[in-house]
Amino acid sequence: MSSNSEQFASDNYSGICPEALEYMLRANQASAPAYGNDEWTQKAADYFRELFEIDCEVFFAFNGTAANSLSLAALCQSYHSVICHETSHIETDECGAPEFASNGSKLLLAKGENGKLTPQAIEAVVTKRTDIHYPKPKVISITQATELGTLYTPEELLGIKEVAKKYNLKIHMDGARFANAVAAMNKSPAEITWKSGVDVLCFCGTKNGMALGEAIIFFNKALAEDFDYRCKQAGQLASKMRFISAPWLGLLETGAWLKNARHANLCAEYLENQLLKIAGVEMLFPREANAVFVKLPEQVIYSLKAKNWQFYTFIGVGGVRLMCAWNTTQARIDELIKDIQIAIA
Repeated sequence: MSSNSEQFASDNYSGICPEALEYMLRANQASAPAYGNDEWTQKAADYFRELFEIDCEVFFAFNGTAANSLSLAALCQSYHSVICHETSHIETDECGAPEFASNGSKLLLAKGENGKLTPQAIEAVVTKRTDIHYPKPKVISITQATELGTLYTPEELLGIKEVAKKYNLKIHMDGARFANAVAAMNKSPAEITWKSGVDVLCFCGTKNGMALGEAIIFFNKALAEDFDYRCKQAGQLASKMRFISAPWLGLLETGAWLKNARHANLCAEYLENQLLKIAGVEMLFPREANAVFVKLPEQVIYSLKAKNWQFYTFIGVGGVRLMCAWNTTQARIDELIKDIQIAIA
């Protein structure tokens, strides 16, 4: 098997989609002002305002860890805390960056079925302790789609909004796969963000077909005060910003952001349907976006690894995550299914 074949470990494995690459090449045709003072960055920010149907503040960062960490730091002080699901990316995969960026804001973990926080779980954390010796809850962080590939419905988001309002909490949304959520739910971006109480969204471009780049969107503009300075201090102010913002404009103007997400979701649906036809295969979580979580016999996992299939195994013994991307093909899925069938047989 070729080492550069499509894999299912992560949508980060994919290359740059044609639309993002074309706009990057257009931005490279001549010189332009540095540090975001260019027409590409302005146009991309304005397009986000149009897409979300609101006058919002838009910033660009290199990656999701920086976007999440800096936006959370803007929402709370060092003596505050952030309520998040125990499987959230800010807890399990960001190396303490949120705490580092905020000078120590503590992450308070809550449980929830299929990777989702509930109003009840949030309230339990908020009311656990209210004395001055405990970090004061200030932010709720939710992930859309979640780390387990599931989605918060508009009704669930509104429930979280109510508990946030009750306890004067801000809401941060980690949108690593926000495009996939929009595509799967057939809801407008506005409906599942600021109309549902979200104060700031970190919208990922990398997993949606860009080389790198994250848009940090403050729907509550007051919270974005001096955020540009925060980005600069953290090394997230790109001198040639147009090479982050122009690919974003390519995704947005052409509709590729939604097309790419729909394709990835449909590939995951096809993959799930093919897996369900195989005896001995068990789904671990509902498949709602572009991730398929499946339990495979250990000998099957060893066999696939020996054939250079790459995927993550972290949901206990036999748990496998298979992720589809904008460039996943049905033919490649069929190859994987065939190798699973051979291994089981």
